[in-house]
Amino acid sequence: MSKQTPRKQTAAKHTTAKQATAKQATAKQATAKQATAGGKNPGTRPGTGSAGAGGGRIPAPAAAPAPEADGAAAKEFSRRRLLGTVGAAGAAGLVVGGAGGAAGVSAAQDDAPEALSTLGSTRVPFRTAGAKHQAGITTPLQSKGHLVAFDLAPGSDRKAAAALLRRWSRTAEELMAGRAPDADTGVALDAGPSSLTVTFGFGHSFFGRTGLTKRRPLELDPLPDFSADALDPKSSNGDLWIQIGADDALVAFHALRALQKDAAGRARLRWQMNGFNRTPGATAHPMTTRNLMGQIDGTNNPEPSDQDFDERIFVGRDAEQAWMRGGSYAVVRRIRMLLDDWEKRSRHDQERVIGRRKDNGAPLTGGSETTPMRLDANGPDGLPVIPANAHARIAAPESNQGAAMLRRPFSYHDGFREDGAPDAGLLFICWQADPLRAFTQVQRKLDRGDALSPFLRHEASGLFAVPPAAEPGDYVGQPLLEG
Repeated sequence: MSKQTPRKQTAAKHTTAKQATAKQATAKQATAKQATAGGKNPGTRPGTGSAGAGGGRIPAPAAAPAPEADGAAAKEFSRRRLLGTVGAAGAAGLVVGGAGGAAGVSAAQDDAPEALSTLGSTRVPFRTAGAKHQAGITTPLQSKGHLVAFDLAPGSDRKAAAALLRRWSRTAEELMAGRAPDADTGVALDAGPSSLTVTFGFGHSFFGRTGLTKRRPLELDPLPDFSADALDPKSSNGDLWIQIGADDALVAFHALRALQKDAAGRARLRWQMNGFNRTPGATAHPMTTRNLMGQIDGTNNPEPSDQDFDERIFVGRDAEQAWMRGGSYAVVRRIRMLLDDWEKRSRHDQERVIGRRKDNGAPLTGGSETTPMRLDANGPDGLPVIPANAHARIAAPESNQGAAMLRRPFSYHDGFREDGAPDAGLLFICWQADPLRAFTQVQRKLDRGDALSPFLRHEASGLFAVPPAAEPGDYVGQPLLEG
């Protein structure tokens, strides 16, 4: 959130003082009326609610809903009453599809709620007219994430799968708009959307279970085995995959719980992984995120502004399976980092393993994080400045015939292992139009001699077809399931 200027701070103080004076006057008038009537005060309502996202103070509602309002109206009141000023702020209070935005504008009435902070009020739409891609692919990284896979319940068919996707899409749309779904748990009653995104994908096995094998894309063929893999089948793959991201932990959990409840009787949980990133605004200057090794991670990511970005990341119009046009393929890997071994290495050794400086992510050949690597540069000893087996060199597009993928990971920490080592690392997620020409090509090369590999263990894996965004009135995957 941006800092206020002294002028704005002074104005804010004056406004607060005026509001306080007005409230005191109102309180005195109410007391006088009660004394005149000889009545008793029926009880006082707390003047403030709980702290919202970003630490903002949220006053309690001015009045309670009528007792008979026990349905959608009461539910809307309980949550949306706290966000009333976000709607009043219009474009100034919401950032569509972004990671930051302007704070909402407080209403003039004394009993109106204050605006949520920018962190809480930021909304990413579930669908927009003309939008091609699901949210959560190019959306800026959120601070909290859940990855979860389901298998369809025994006996489920194409019709049952369609019913589940229809229900999930409706719930996701409500949650991403900051509205409470049916039978809400109340976990996020006082929270705004907080950049929530929900992204759906289909695994290889989904098509066999629904009788749709003829519509399964070739790009969804299982990933090859890699020598460094130590995969747990129970924590890999799955019929259906969901990625949840938000800038508030309760908002993310609320979405996870709502979607899990929707699946009851239709699909069974296969595995779940929880991740995190740095909270927006936690650093003095915006920068690429760091992983748990302390390295800046994702420097060479393709940018949406790149001329060939869509071609690399999203399925084109000429795809054989029409239902996937505008979609993407997600590779998911749980990669445990051997942090105890890594942290025993000197900073100099760590930088040579990666091929970049630890403080600012600049290549060892000099410059800043965004300076292109000079892969042909040699040092005084005649050896490459960026070692031949450095991770950044081997993974670079220049070393892989231009292969590139959009990396959008979360870190994770699941406690400690029996030997005391942290069970922590990276929930690696990458997006591409064709996994064989992107992830698989790069990983094969890394598998043959990456200096970073001895410090990593690939423990779970999955590949999912993520269809394009649902059209207004439709649900995710409808062209596949009803086409």
